Amino acid sequence: MSFAEEFELLLRARYPLIYVPTREEERVEGAIAQCAQQGNRSFYVWDFVDGYQGNPNDAGSGKRNPLQALELVEKLPPTVAAVFVLRDFHRFLDDVAVARKLKNLARLLKSQPKNIVLISPQVTIPDDLSDVLTVLDFPLPTASEIRQELERLTMATGRSLDSRVLDDLVRSCQGLSMERIRRVLARAIATHGELQAEDVDLILEEKRQTIRQTQILDFYPATERISDIGGLDNLKDWLLRRGGAFSEKARQYGLPHPRGLLLVGIQGTGKSLTAKAIAHHWHLPLLRLDVGRLFAGLVGESESRTRQMIQLAEALAPCVLWIDEIDKAFAGLDGRGDSGTSNRVFGTLITWLAEKTSPVFVVATANDIEALPPEIKRRGRFDEIFFVGLPSQEERKAIFEVHLMRLRPHNLQSYDLERLAYETPEFSGAEIEQILTEAMHLGFSQGRDFTTDDVLEAASQMIPLARTAQEQIEKLQRFAAEGRARLASRQGNLFLRPQSQSS
Repeated sequence: MSFAEEFELLLRARYPLIYVPTREEERVEGAIAQCAQQGNRSFYVWDFVDGYQGNPNDAGSGKRNPLQALELVEKLPPTVAAVFVLRDFHRFLDDVAVARKLKNLARLLKSQPKNIVLISPQVTIPDDLSDVLTVLDFPLPTASEIRQELERLTMATGRSLDSRVLDDLVRSCQGLSMERIRRVLARAIATHGELQAEDVDLILEEKRQTIRQTQILDFYPATERISDIGGLDNLKDWLLRRGGAFSEKARQYGLPHPRGLLLVGIQGTGKSLTAKAIAHHWHLPLLRLDVGRLFAGLVGESESRTRQMIQLAEALAPCVLWIDEIDKAFAGLDGRGDSGTSNRVFGTLITWLAEKTSPVFVVATANDIEALPPEIKRRGRFDEIFFVGLPSQEERKAIFEVHLMRLRPHNLQSYDLERLAYETPEFSGAEIEQILTEAMHLGFSQGRDFTTDDVLEAASQMIPLARTAQEQIEKLQRFAAEGRARLASRQGNLFLRPQSQSS
């Protein structure tokens, strides 16, 4: 259901107080005005500086007085149908008089064809008003709306635009507000007098800027390839089979969009690298979510940020959403100490994971699977749960080869990969990269290239995490051995010591 359809339904159902969180004032007011006109309702707009605008009889009324702005609603005859839009009214909701007036109006307007719409850039609703305000989200521009705007601008320049270029521009604009789209396209036209295929890069830079300003998602550059991952053959095969699953051909075949993956394993085993490689291999933008950024101090703001994150991710779809270390954000979830905010944020997130139909492929990584609530591990949230364990000897050889091919492609044959793999048991991929860096320091400090012996010397100085976090690793291995996760490697290392009877 579109915003206009939902809004019209709320008008007919006589919902007295509607709260629309959006930064697109001009666009949402245009949509509301159109709905009011179709319903033969008068349309009023108020802001703190200029008061009411548009209606000559009430122009300037309520200027710098939010309480007086609400009193105008009562002054109109009960039979007059009207919609009142109040800009930035969230700033006054903590005022006792304003809150009380809204409650009184909520009771009065149930029997009158009048509706009050509060427009705010974010959801900040005091607890005592949560029952009388109905939140209605205003989505970012759809692909068809963006296409119409692009065609309008193209006609204004007097130039034609190739259909393929138009499609690329529409796709790249998704996720931006209409104001930002108009601004960046105006910049492109001012630069060379028309819209061109190269303007996609300009739009993507604007998109990165927008995402940075949200301070929720990061537009992450993905340059890593599937071939940069050493080992993890089962996981790579799974991903390669789904390479074309976002295409229109897959939709015609009847395939749903892939939902996502939950990757569990200790630090340094390649979970984050896999997320980056997926985005690069599928040619999709990579958005990184730090779940901790969703939580804010004001009541209701965390839930608002979660909805904003979902809206932005869906607007940018198809894309890969990387949720890093999700276990740290929701470990031991019980709602204590934060008025249940964690539970509400988590509930919003898992509901979206289960019900989303948009092509947002979610890659969540976790180090401690037992810290996660059981709801997120249920089938339906993700397509698959993979256990990314410590690399086997053969996989360590592949990891050494990947790194040395990058560091010394001309001299790869001088390194004994078999020996390096054999002498580094229990080393993760990140630790292998670290000992190679240390070996390079050894060689550089002596004015020569580093050797196999330098790498082994560096390895002898490092205590791998597998030894210091043995209990955590065995817990993860046991989780995978019980069939609750699929092994990412064909040569899965599940070295489990028998449990004692007391455990």
